[in-house]
Amino acid sequence: MDNIQYLSQFNLLQSLSSEDLIEMDQLTSITVFPKNTFIQTPETFIEGFYFVKKGKVRLFKLNVEGKQFTSDILREGNVFGEMDVLSLGTRENYIEAIEESHICLMNRDRFESFIIHRPRFMMNLLKVLSDRINGMSQLNQNLALGSLHEKIVYVLLKLSDQFGVSKSDDYYQINYSLSHQEIANLVGATREAVSVSIQELAKDKRIRTGFKTIALHPDLFLDRKL
Repeated sequence: MDNIQYLSQFNLLQSLSSEDLIEMDQLTSITVFPKNTFIQTPETFIEGFYFVKKGKVRLFKLNVEGKQFTSDILREGNVFGEMDVLSLGTRENYIEAIEESHICLMNRDRFESFIIHRPRFMMNLLKVLSDRINGMSQLNQNLALGSLHEKIVYVLLKLSDQFGVSKSDDYYQINYSLSHQEIANLVGATREAVSVSIQELAKDKRIRTGFKTIALHPDLFLDRKL
């Protein structure tokens, strides 16, 4: 598949014409990152705008003790990056490919020139930025104020929105493989504490667990205040 077909699959780029896609193809480079490799660290940050063509990437930060906190997991069609005129808040993040990922990059000068003449594309980009800010604000609020049970449920619901679910009996299984450590990174807690909370949530039948799988009881989707 050529670059134009790659680009035409990004949700953000659906507003572009075939001619626009051809021009963007000429301005964009695609790099394949193997699983468990860094796309960026705070020390290797380069200004630019990135599109996730294929795969999944994890954004996380480290505290002074070296503990990881996962701020987001991005899949195909998502964007990240920072420039003078536009920031998606990723400069200080470690960005890791958690499976083989194809990443498109457009540098700052080319990107700024491109969007000046495409107001519809710019409006779509602003919506992506607004959604990202709102999502991070809600995430921070829930992680700051909720109990560990509530934090875990909130994160699981967020992941179900991002990656979808498959119905299994009376539960909805998240279409994403999750370890207890990965959940701990998402809620900012220890793996041990998360394991205990997950066992309690499973005992209460709010979730159902398997090997790196979690399914949610339908009632959890009825209350999105968590």
